[in-house]
Amino acid sequence: MKLFVKALTVIDSSYLDSERGMVGESYQVDVELDGRVNDQNMLLDFSLVKKQIKSIIDDVVDHKLIVPTQVAGTSVVGTQQQQISFPLTTGEFIVLNGPAEAYCLLDLETVSLAGLTAYLEQVILSQLPDNISGLKLHLSHEKIDTPFYHYSHGLKKHDGNCQRIAHGHRSRLDVFLNEQWDSALVTQWAQAWQDIYLGSEEDIVDVAALSIQCPQQQQSYCFQYTASQGLFELIIPQRLCQLLPLDTTIESLTEYLCHTIKADYPNSKVKVMGYEGIGKGAIVELD
Repeated sequence: MKLFVKALTVIDSSYLDSERGMVGESYQVDVELDGRVNDQNMLLDFSLVKKQIKSIIDDVVDHKLIVPTQVAGTSVVGTQQQQISFPLTTGEFIVLNGPAEAYCLLDLETVSLAGLTAYLEQVILSQLPDNISGLKLHLSHEKIDTPFYHYSHGLKKHDGNCQRIAHGHRSRLDVFLNEQWDSALVTQWAQAWQDIYLGSEEDIVDVAALSIQCPQQQQSYCFQYTASQGLFELIIPQRLCQLLPLDTTIESLTEYLCHTIKADYPNSKVKVMGYEGIGKGAIVELD
């Protein structure tokens, strides 16, 4: 007997990649359970499937930074507060300090759909009732036929997991000039924000203020803030980052894009639909 749930949840996370740097991702999750029915003639009540499995996914990987710890030169130090140093193929490093709950450490050399799926299946199955003998997850990307981008950020003022300094999204973007969708502008911004870390200027500090250090690296930005979950710090190459004079909520990012585009097209009506992952976002219009 099998039970399935389509579009159970969405995972919004980032992962570290030796070539790309920090990559924001959004995965839709479908689940299929295998086993024998219980005394209620159910494999598992649908409300429990949605609540329990989503809760496990949230705890394990959602709004976290996924770190492939088998990349040569990667260092993870600490227990409750962890310092991570991750090497890039350019010889640069991404270095972080934050609560352990902000990371998902994978014993892999690269983060892939297959590797992440296998890891989640193992963790989730171990926490389900004994009558469930099998679990199959399907992680998929939203089908986007237009240019899109991957971005990472942290929202220090957020009460929930969005405060973590390195989580992200895979997002589409819609820009309209005089109510016409504009391919050139969408392409321009999707390319500009491909694999980008969007950082707030007010979180920039001097490297001497950090509790972490970066080995032999120039041209980096240093971020630091304290939120309800603890202290967060990040050192990242400047080429992988854009500084913005705002909090990087989707509302603020969409407003920033709309005003920036309006400045270039003062005589046009501008509408921007900014997406935060799959199926949600903000709209800003300027006449």
